[in-house]
Amino acid sequence: MQWLVQFFSSGIGKKVLMSLTGLFLILFLIVHLIGNLQLLKDDGGQAFNLYADFMVHNPLIKTISYGLYFFILLHAVLGLLIAAYNRKLKGQKYAVSNSQKTTWASKNMALLGILILAFIFLHMGDFWFKMKFTDQLNLQTYDGVTVKDLYARVSIAYQELWIVVAYLVGLFALGFHLWHGFQSAFQTLGLNHKKYTPTIKGLGKIYSLVIPLAYAIIPIYHYFFMK
Repeated sequence: MQWLVQFFSSGIGKKVLMSLTGLFLILFLIVHLIGNLQLLKDDGGQAFNLYADFMVHNPLIKTISYGLYFFILLHAVLGLLIAAYNRKLKGQKYAVSNSQKTTWASKNMALLGILILAFIFLHMGDFWFKMKFTDQLNLQTYDGVTVKDLYARVSIAYQELWIVVAYLVGLFALGFHLWHGFQSAFQTLGLNHKKYTPTIKGLGKIYSLVIPLAYAIIPIYHYFFMK
């Protein structure tokens, strides 16, 4: 067990753990997006409100969510530690091979990560916290099931231009973070091969464009079409 602690305390160990948590969060983004796209349904918020209530009260989902919060914080802390470690060594700001051409994203992963973390705090404070810990949301009943009307809160929030802009800035940072981080995670884990690496890089670029754009559609749609 001591060797495992020593490994994850080392520079390479931190990068491996950073990659593993990053891949987990990449998968989470897809699952979270599927649920959030229900905000685009023209049903008065029924589908989204029932989904949100299920996510809050299902015991298995609640347990997984605690792990998610931990991984988000761990990923952020590791990113800052790696950035500080590499600056101390006067190397790159992020795990990137010296043989590769560095990009703006690869050199500014810590900055992008801080912007994303700020975006997450804004998102959770405005929606998640009010859903779980306050009585500020009105109630809606669907087929005998009474739930909090989170849809109304989201729709109202997205009528504010500054909130929409803040979300778009956060998603812009997320896109750049994924542009480098997706393929870098596989590279750090040693999954590098001339036959597969181009495919991984291609999928990473597609993912880093499609996922943030899909999320961005939601606030834009509510701001322009739900007034």
